[in-house]
Amino acid sequence: MAKTNYSYEKRARELEKEKKKEEKRKKKLAQNSDETQEEDTPTASNTSNNHET
Repeated sequence: MAKTNYSYEKRARELEKEKKKEEKRKKKLAQNSDETQEEDTPTASNTSNNHET
């Protein structure tokens, strides 16, 4: 009977973990950038009061 290649299976699991971790990081990054864009966007009340005469 052939010997099971455990190192291949381990590497496959490691690659899957890395892929999942990267997807999580990108999702979190996208969520954070959406929040900062909402905070940076000036509202109508802020823009009308900011100019000096």
